[in-house]
Amino acid sequence: MGYETNPWMILPFGLLLAGMALGPLLFRAWWQRHYGKMVAALGAIILGYYLLILPGAATQSVVQAGSEYVGFIVLVGSLFVVSGGLHITVKGGATPPANVFFLLAGALLANVLGTVGASLVLIRPWLQTNGRRAAAHHVVFFILLVSNAGGCLLPLGNPPLFLGFLMGVPFWWVAEHCWPMWCCETGFLLAVFYFVDCRHYRSALKREAAVPLSEVVNTRAEPALCQPGRWGVDGLWNLAFLGVILAAVLIPRPLFLREGLMLGAAAASWFTTPRRVHEANQFDFHPLIEVAVLFLGIFATMMPALDWLQGHARTALGADPSPALFYWGSGTVSSLLDNAPAYLAFFSAWLGAHGQTLGQPENVARILAGGHSAAALTALSVGSVFFGGCTYIGNGPNFMVKAIAERQGVALPGFLGYIIKWTLPVMLPLLIMIWLVFFR
Repeated sequence: MGYETNPWMILPFGLLLAGMALGPLLFRAWWQRHYGKMVAALGAIILGYYLLILPGAATQSVVQAGSEYVGFIVLVGSLFVVSGGLHITVKGGATPPANVFFLLAGALLANVLGTVGASLVLIRPWLQTNGRRAAAHHVVFFILLVSNAGGCLLPLGNPPLFLGFLMGVPFWWVAEHCWPMWCCETGFLLAVFYFVDCRHYRSALKREAAVPLSEVVNTRAEPALCQPGRWGVDGLWNLAFLGVILAAVLIPRPLFLREGLMLGAAAASWFTTPRRVHEANQFDFHPLIEVAVLFLGIFATMMPALDWLQGHARTALGADPSPALFYWGSGTVSSLLDNAPAYLAFFSAWLGAHGQTLGQPENVARILAGGHSAAALTALSVGSVFFGGCTYIGNGPNFMVKAIAERQGVALPGFLGYIIKWTLPVMLPLLIMIWLVFFR
């Protein structure tokens, strides 16, 4: 790497996370007005440190972080615009069995469209089909299943797995080795969701039955919970633009061709989609702006943490790290940092334990011939993907889904409330169970 970062420079990243956790909870109005200023101040500290104090080699980290941010926001922004041009009407009321089927289908679709694509295409119909009773648990389990764990079967499903594929992991290797953990996590989360949603559904039916008929007639209320509805897709041509974006993900060169194709698809979608479709989706750019600003701060301030991790991962893990270390290590880092660089750092440590370095894809298949090595890489893959649902910033689509849901009137817990109410009682026991069964 050519330089050593001061561990104290990780502090701005910690302050940004603390602001995201406590700001909306303790001083919501102030946070909404000034979070951009906090992002700019903390990001400027780190950029000044890298560009003015560290050796010239550190400039490469800034350039890399900048290019990763541009790629991330162009992908998310393009999918956001194109998905906003698709208005999907889902047949059937928001019964718990129908919701379970929807989430299972979304988890499977995430492996083809990626977690970002599946999340942005499905979040609006998911909120629509639940209508008046759309609640926090609907958004939380959507994040856990569609935005994270669902995309663990194919390299297209999640950025870390795609990185592994580019570095020599065979395309079908992930599905072959990770499907038992995927089934375990998906089945557990769907079962918990069904229990929670049944209770909520019964309460909603009681509330609806208690509403006087005159009040229902004299208000522009949404349809009853069990009204059948219809299937339908408006703006179907946007599927072609979605295909262009997904195909562009696979184009690494030449520089900016990928981003240009994505932006072109987004622009074509925007100008060809009738206004009525955007109005039906309650589409506006506020969620995208919020995600762009906050993740700009995250990408800038997390550079010292990632540099320290890449410089010390091999030393910290030892010469023969166990699968449990990869599982908990990559998972913990992925829940607070972007999961792609976290996977890259631990993948580098995995290669180093076998005397190899990054940039030698031909040696990965040979390493995977050993059973213990395969278990360690499986643990790394599962940890990087599954832990992403533990926080709003664990994976790219999480915060976008949160912003869209809040924009459409769903009350969600803040950063800290999400962890206390959902991560600790639901995800932590599940993650421990997967560790005990597969990686202990």
